[in-house]
Formats: sequence, C-alpha cells, structure tokens
Amino acid sequence: MSDGAYWTDDPAELLRAYPGFRLAATRTDLHPGFDGGKAEGEAALADTAGTLADLQELLFANSRAAGDRRRVLLVLQGMDTAGKGGVVKHVVGSVDPQGVQLAAFKKPTDEELAHDFLWRIRKRVPGAGMIGVFDRSHYEDVLIGRVRQLAPPEELERRYAAITEFEDELAADGVSIVKVMLHVSYDEQKARLLKRLDRPDKHWKFNPGDIDEREHWPAYQEAYQAAIERTSTASAPWYVVPADRKWYARLAVARLLIAALEGMRLDWPPADFDVAAERARLVAS
Repeated sequence: MSDGAYWTDDPAELLRAYPGFRLAATRTDLHPGFDGGKAEGEAALADTAGTLADLQELLFANSRAAGDRRRVLLVLQGMDTAGKGGVVKHVVGSVDPQGVQLAAFKKPTDEELAHDFLWRIRKRVPGAGMIGVFDRSHYEDVLIGRVRQLAPPEELERRYAAITEFEDELAADGVSIVKVMLHVSYDEQKARLLKRLDRPDKHWKFNPGDIDEREHWPAYQEAYQAAIERTSTASAPWYVVPADRKWYARLAVARLLIAALEGMRLDWPPADFDVAAERARLVAS
C-alpha cells in the first residue's frame, strides 16, 4: 500500500499555523491526518523516500541543465530531543547528499556576534537546485534571546521584522521555505533525556544544560508562540508537527518537503544536443 493511502487529509493544511493558532492548545502525541500506527507510519516513510529522492534529482537537474534558480529551505526548530537530528537522518538522508546543504547553527562566535544576527544565516542559504536544512536557525535569536533576556524587547521586535523581510526576499528569489516546529511535550522530553543517560552509546548526546533549560519550559513555549504569530506568512508559513511520536514527525516533514517540490511542477530539462545523432555516434564507436 502506498504512503498516500494512509493520509485522510493534507498534512500541509492540518499542521499549518494559521491566524489564531495556539501552541498551548496543540497536542504533541497525535498523528493528524494519518490513519495508521507506528508500523504503517514507518512503512509509509520508506515509501516516501523514493518519491523525495526523485523530486530532489529533478530539482538538481533543472538547476544544472536549465539554469533554474529554485531551491528548498527546511527550517527545523524545537526543544532539545524534539527530533531534529532524526529528521535530518531519516528524511533528508534519503536523497542524494550532493543535493543537500546542511547548516547546524550553534552558539554564535565572537566574529558572528560582531555582525547582525542574520549575517551568518545569509551565508548558508542553499544554492540553486539544492535542499537546504537549517538545524536550528535564525529563530534562536528570538527564542533564546527572549527567554534568556539576551536582547531588549525593542530589539526582539526588530528581529521579528527583519526575519519576515529576509524570508520574503528568499521567497522572491526562488526559495521554497518549509518552517517546522517539532512540538514535543515536557514529559516526552524527560523520557528521551533519561534514555540518553541510561545508554552509554547515547551519553555523547546528553548535555547537562538541557536539564537547566527545562526550568524555562513555559517561557520557551511563550517564545515559540510569539515567533510563530509574528513570522508565519504566506511566503514562509510555520508548520507545527506533533513530535512525541518520532515516526509521525519524520513522515509529516517528508510529506511537507514533497509538497513543496511537487508545487514547483518541474519536468526533466530537454537535452541541448541531438539525442538521435549522439546515440548513433555512440553505437558506431
């Protein structure tokens, strides 16, 4: 059975943060629009892999053979353990790595702090024909910046406006922006952090600071609500994906990427040479 057979509704519509969206009222443990469980979800994800790989190749081919400047930017945000790395590995990892540009934004360096917060972001915007992934992004500057009071309210307001202007510029330049908040619950995060402590092969992923950040959970939820309200636009909408079930989060993101690529209505670029003549020449060689 194909992936599409399980979807009862379009996840792009179900998960989009439309005006009036309330993060606090959004469940983290559901699988909206998908009529199946974990086994069906994992099978559906495997089914999407070929589709996503084919669409990525089509995008890449058009950029190289036809000069098409279009590309995709997947922005991944979420609390620690929300599953950003799993999406990169299990969803984006299904396509040709030559067509992917991954940027994982960490704490800004001294050089980066000497510039506007978007300076380091602009340098990592994907090139034509690529699928770019921001594992954390420019949104850290209005999330941590707000929660930790690293910037005054007027600067946060400036940043919201700068972000929407920046994303509008990208969209006008052929970038299809897919912004995803992986919405994990407080209890599920605790369970995932405990698993990291219980398994020696996961100790490297554990950061004691994650426990400290849990003390600010309500403030982070408020910061995400504000960011979504202020920066979800027609050209760069937010999608809030329930992330307590990893299989669903990965599958939903895969479907959002496929929708973005299918929306470009790409076709294979025509050959810029005489195919019949070249075939005859090759046969005769």
